[in-house]
Amino acid sequence: MPSSRPRLLPWPGQNGQPCFLVTDDTGTSYLSRLADEMEAAQLRTGADLLGHARPLLRDHRASARELRFVGHRLAEALHDALRVAESRGRRLEDREETAPGQSW
Repeated sequence: MPSSRPRLLPWPGQNGQPCFLVTDDTGTSYLSRLADEMEAAQLRTGADLLGHARPLLRDHRASARELRFVGHRLAEALHDALRVAESRGRRLEDREETAPGQSW
């Protein structure tokens, strides 16, 4: 049975619009696995970037250009992380709707 809600994918569709996957599997299709791998890579990249950004932001000698660059990259990473969170939150809601009466 298809999910009650399409999965928000971690990459944009045409013209930057959200891209969705409708599937009836348990997350084992090729596109589902690819999306899982992309989400993991996006989160790792954000964590790595944060590790580089913190020292740069503490460095009083950092140039405005360097700070703008890291600011843009941090904004991109935050955008990706928020998309991952939204996608995973939707899937959690779907699981809760399909498993009534379960106690956690």
